Amino acid sequence: MNAGDVTVELVDVVREYRIGGQSVRALDGVGLTLAAGEFVSIVGPSGAGKSTLLHLLGALDRPDSGSIRFRGTEISGLDDGAQAEFRLRQVGFVFQFFNLIPTMSAWGNVAVPRLLAGQRLGQAKADALTLLDRVGLAARAEHRPSELSGGQMQRVAVARALIMDPVLVLADEPTGNLDSATGASVLELLADVAHEPGRGRTVVMVTHDQDAAESTDRVIGLRDGTVGEDRAAVAVGGPR
Repeated sequence: MNAGDVTVELVDVVREYRIGGQSVRALDGVGLTLAAGEFVSIVGPSGAGKSTLLHLLGALDRPDSGSIRFRGTEISGLDDGAQAEFRLRQVGFVFQFFNLIPTMSAWGNVAVPRLLAGQRLGQAKADALTLLDRVGLAARAEHRPSELSGGQMQRVAVARALIMDPVLVLADEPTGNLDSATGASVLELLADVAHEPGRGRTVVMVTHDQDAAESTDRVIGLRDGTVGEDRAAVAVGGPR
């Protein structure tokens, strides 16, 4: 793997929390390299450190020690303002419960990150509509979340995650509230996002669903805050 192919590199990352007066290591010396154009799943039992790892990758939290480098630049030491700017412009987030604004249309929800970046809603509309078309929801652009199915809401969330053209997309249990067929379509969409020619995006998905994990390119298993396995998925590249 060439240096230019690396999106994120973690070296000996430790994150501790105080629970009931005791110190608990959610991550204990984790080292990983995540490549551009890769669809990665993170699996493991509850308490293994999956969500903590995702939060660190998205600069929503800081490690207690170790290094997290994004395209060669250390992000763990950034101040709060710089981390917020990093999250806005470099990272797209997809959540299990969609996190859509109920009073806004589908295209308005997609455009929200552009509003946070200082752009007017109307200026962002064309790009939001283009992304909704890409995820198969052009006909639902004016519908509010209450008028959409779970799968449609998750597709809106994926479109929203892409509106700033991020290098890193983080998905937290994106199929957790979907039936198997709808979940498979969302996985296919995420794979397309990772494998899009010329973009060099990395998609990282936390999941409890082993079948979903095996549809990605690579499976990273966490246990007790450490990497227990790091292997190619059974169906490598799954839903290309």
